[in-house]
Amino acid sequence: MNLESTVHDVVIVGGGNAALCAALSAAEQGASVLVLERAPFEERGGNSAYTDGKVRFAYNGAEDIIALSDDLTPEEIATSDFGSYTENDFFDDMARITQHRTDPDLCEILVRNSNATMRWLKDNGVRFMPNYGRQAYKTDGKFKFWGGAPLATWGGGPGLVEALFKAVERKGVTVVYDAWVQDLIHDVNGVSGVKARIDGRIQEIRSRAVVLACGGFEANTEWRTRYLGKGWDLAKVRGTKYNTGDGLAMALNIGAQPYGHWSGCHAVGWERYATDFGDLDLTPHFQRHSYTFSIMVNGLGKRFLDEGADIRNFTYAKYGHLILEQPGQFAWQIYDDKVAHLLLDEYRTKHVTKVKADTLEELVAKLDDVDPVQALKTIKEFNAAVNNDVPFDPNIKDGKGTNGLEIPKSNWALAIDKPPFQAFAITCGVTFTFGGLKITTEGQVVDTNHDPIPGLYAAGEMVGGIFYFNYPGASGLTSGAVFGRLSGKSAGLAAKSQKESQ
Repeated sequence: MNLESTVHDVVIVGGGNAALCAALSAAEQGASVLVLERAPFEERGGNSAYTDGKVRFAYNGAEDIIALSDDLTPEEIATSDFGSYTENDFFDDMARITQHRTDPDLCEILVRNSNATMRWLKDNGVRFMPNYGRQAYKTDGKFKFWGGAPLATWGGGPGLVEALFKAVERKGVTVVYDAWVQDLIHDVNGVSGVKARIDGRIQEIRSRAVVLACGGFEANTEWRTRYLGKGWDLAKVRGTKYNTGDGLAMALNIGAQPYGHWSGCHAVGWERYATDFGDLDLTPHFQRHSYTFSIMVNGLGKRFLDEGADIRNFTYAKYGHLILEQPGQFAWQIYDDKVAHLLLDEYRTKHVTKVKADTLEELVAKLDDVDPVQALKTIKEFNAAVNNDVPFDPNIKDGKGTNGLEIPKSNWALAIDKPPFQAFAITCGVTFTFGGLKITTEGQVVDTNHDPIPGLYAAGEMVGGIFYFNYPGASGLTSGAVFGRLSGKSAGLAAKSQKESQ
């Protein structure tokens, strides 16, 4: 395919949620848009295709949820307590979770535009549904939602990607697969296109604006070690193998300003023997996110974190770091039968490293690479420390904790005493990196001289300064959509202005 014969208005580098939102938004400005997706058709969609589709956004009550969920039945509405998640709640969580480091201007764009962007996605054919299976527990006949992320896209990440590709095709956007963008065309006047390897040769593709939305560097072993630190070369990659930092490298090479938490990333507890990179068929089975109802022990047989420190949405993205720091880079989650019904579906698939036993003595003997004597002691000490005067409630931070332990469990502490007992082996799975490029409030990339680079915009994982240390669960897709929409609009308007001035 020869793309060199014309000047495109906007070239989008990437093929995930942020890139496709940028393409849609640019097309809405009347721009001719070309999407260059490095992956083949079968693996399109970037990291977005590997998510479960949860979205975090500000909403004032059930009416906002109902407006976004066309398929809700009257019975489902009547038996659901969606609560609310205001802009102030979202701001508070972003500040608290990032230790008050999130860029205030970018955070405001994210929060203030979150609800409107969800409605825009719905208008473009993305379907949402309440996330009953993962963000609500049924209590007294009613589903109570928790954690600020009540909705997910139909079909999860793959469903979102499919809907967005259909939307860009309806807008007349051209999509080219197996298109590996390797450099930017630029001079003192800014960026005027890209160089991409397509059909076995390098093509110089001219455009009036470029949006980089091709992910972070989580799939680049060398960069992970360089920026995240020792041991990160051993982490599993949860998503696409194509997010190797190419977009970041080509932007930095022309003087773009690095920004944000380059030594930080989103990393979770993950199946110990998962594939090295994401596999669209298997990846959902590798999640191990019910740990709030467990205790975790390392190879020494000791606990090393507070499993109940907060609602899962606010701890899972940072606990992968702690697992990676353990001897052998692994841990075991231990559950008893009282909470077996609360375990998420992926614990019941065949793609698990699992042991089961009728006694604790038998269980610890089955934990590969774990000191069984210390593990048994750890469990018994934990059981003795549980506060039995506080009732257990999985829907809220129930305050049911432990007393006297060096590492407490602050909520959902139940003694592990009802057989059968189960344990699941986990390691660290890295999702995406936090370091990126500095952008203006219009989505334009800024150089190290603190000036906007004409013709260059960024979105998605490539935007630095939003997340630090951790992140509120389900805000990644929202951020990609919000900043994709913003950067695409800005790129489309810039291209239009450039044409009018010629």
